[in-house]
Amino acid sequence: MNNPDLLNISLVICTYQRAQSLRNLLNSVQNQVLSPFEVLVIDGSEDEDTGVMVRECFPHEVNYFNVPVASRGLTRQRNFGISKVSAESHIVAFVDDDTVLEPKYFRNLEQVFRENPEVGGVGGVAINENAWKKTTSSTKLGFSTYEIDGYFIQETSRTKIRKLIGLDSPLPPFCMPDFSHVRASGYPITGKYYDVDLLVGMSFSFRKSITDQLKFSLFFDGYGLYEDADYCIRALKYGKNVMHTGVQLSHFHHPSGRPNTYKYGKMVVRNGYYVWRLKYPSPGMKAKLKFHATTALLTLIRGTNVLTGPKRMEALQEYFGRIVGWFSLWINKPTPSQS
Repeated sequence: MNNPDLLNISLVICTYQRAQSLRNLLNSVQNQVLSPFEVLVIDGSEDEDTGVMVRECFPHEVNYFNVPVASRGLTRQRNFGISKVSAESHIVAFVDDDTVLEPKYFRNLEQVFRENPEVGGVGGVAINENAWKKTTSSTKLGFSTYEIDGYFIQETSRTKIRKLIGLDSPLPPFCMPDFSHVRASGYPITGKYYDVDLLVGMSFSFRKSITDQLKFSLFFDGYGLYEDADYCIRALKYGKNVMHTGVQLSHFHHPSGRPNTYKYGKMVVRNGYYVWRLKYPSPGMKAKLKFHATTALLTLIRGTNVLTGPKRMEALQEYFGRIVGWFSLWINKPTPSQS
């Protein structure tokens, strides 16, 4: 970087069998107003397509690593990437390999870290998934809507059911109440940033002083559902997390590399319990009852998709996975680690 006052950003991209998606992402990195200090691609693919693509299309722009079998999986690959980050870097940024960054992504990311020394983690916003709309004089706000800073979003059916029976979160989006089950509606594109507990692993960044201290937990080995929540909660002791609506990208959710829906259902419950007890090691009885009641409600709602949804077999598998995951908590509760 030419300006010595700017913070150096290392971009770590963990990938698996998604050569074309990764190429789209790397093309967007080349179109940045402010380029990252270095780009590291940590590839766990079982074929050579990704390596060939990187060597042919980005021979000088990318530090490419094809990791051995023992280092495959999102959490292991992220830890491998952290170990390869330059000592000259100040910020370690992670994005999913099926995203495309807006041109001012790194400029806005660097600015919020540089101007706010109390900030330890910054999350971005997927603009192609953002459903917020600006309120007008004709906007009807009420039970079915949620409002922030002059913008509103329509509540999902599951959120409205939670509201009806008093199980909705009383906190802003991505802030965890004492019974877990955060509001995940995101934030409107205002250009502001918002204090949160959790960031989304699709797009989050931390000061290198934090990644030097914390590694991603191998409890979430493999697909790693909620591994991002775990890391964010542990990172809070080093600085606050903010979601910056000016750090923008698009997320295209490539279908490969995801677990079957039965395993996913189990992880929703067991991994969700893990991060809840990480944030609240000793919740009160009311919080415990609300956690389990909300888990049961969301499981029931998922079960209704077997009759009403378009992917009924997947819904059935996830429904059974959630049930098995919930019963397993009474036999073998996962124990969170703060380290």
